[in-house]
Amino acid sequence: MVTRGWSAPEVERAYIRARELCEQLGETRQLFSVLRGLWECYELQGKLGAAREFAEQLLGLAQNIADPALLVVAHNVLADNLLWEGQFVAARTHAEQGAALYDRQQHHALASLYGGYDPGVGDLSMMALALWQLGYPDQGLKRVHEALTLAQELSHPYSLAGALSFAAQFHQFRQEGQAAREQAEAALVLSHEHGFPFWGALATILHGWALAGHEQGEEGIAQIRQGWSVFRAAGAEWGGSCWPALLAAAYGKAEQFEEGLALLAEALATVNKTEEHFWEAELYRLKGELSLQSAVRSPQSEIPNTQHLTPSTQSEAEACFHKAIEVAQHQHAKSLELRATVSLARLWQRQGKKKHARQMLAKIYAWFTEGFDTKDLQEAKALLQELT
Repeated sequence: MVTRGWSAPEVERAYIRARELCEQLGETRQLFSVLRGLWECYELQGKLGAAREFAEQLLGLAQNIADPALLVVAHNVLADNLLWEGQFVAARTHAEQGAALYDRQQHHALASLYGGYDPGVGDLSMMALALWQLGYPDQGLKRVHEALTLAQELSHPYSLAGALSFAAQFHQFRQEGQAAREQAEAALVLSHEHGFPFWGALATILHGWALAGHEQGEEGIAQIRQGWSVFRAAGAEWGGSCWPALLAAAYGKAEQFEEGLALLAEALATVNKTEEHFWEAELYRLKGELSLQSAVRSPQSEIPNTQHLTPSTQSEAEACFHKAIEVAQHQHAKSLELRATVSLARLWQRQGKKKHARQMLAKIYAWFTEGFDTKDLQEAKALLQELT
């Protein structure tokens, strides 16, 4: 797993054989380790439904054995799976339950038995990503710092590479390019030093996103594609709702709108196949944004001039923004709901629907109680002032 990646065919074959042996010998505790390995393998292959069945079996086994260590692992696994399914409330709950049971002194050895990384670090990282989605960017940032601190104190390189990679992803959520770049670079150094292809690929993608946002579009696009190709070469479909969105956004900045739209269409098809709804709302929002930009060919303007847009183009983009809001509301993903609402409000502003735009945006903005220094909330506040 560490040298080839969790979804590698060799990993799956080894775990399938191990499960056969457990069934022959009646080894319950060994079966837990095997099921955990199969869960990881299938999650990375983009088979989230099958993976969750293994995750639920793990929780049942841990509860039957009544072993706190196994419960820590089971909650971590379910939090991870549910997060990528877009079930952010449940993901946060399981991550918190796992973190509450985790004891550094008693459970530091679990990394060598289950998945290669420390479950306490994993729970804090999953909690951070879920908290951002749910609209708590500051609480999420606190958990990121806690995950990094724990990984450093454990002196466990694989766990630290994971914590750094997820920290970079968290800063990408908050649209903090410099912070994402720094964490990604640290993860890359560690991954190259120890030979961790999985974390190296994830860090490469996030580093590429940061470069694309700092006027290094060509190099950024190349790095995103490079990291994503490593996953695919190892048979991993994990992140199929997320990495194409980062690449499509980079294409948009480079005025390559058709390439971006094609990627988004592919990603939305992948969502339906894998049930990975983690970034689905953002896929629809980006589709609307790139459709507008493609129609007017004016990426320098933050808001496309709708007088050059056909009614059908505006209607298509508006439908995408509404779909993004609908998906985000269903998932309780307040951060992505805000982002999609800003996109729709900007379109309505240009259409002369300022009152409706302001009412809609004011409602979601008023929900937030933290994160007012983040780019998303600052942009929402500035747009509200324009609409007043």
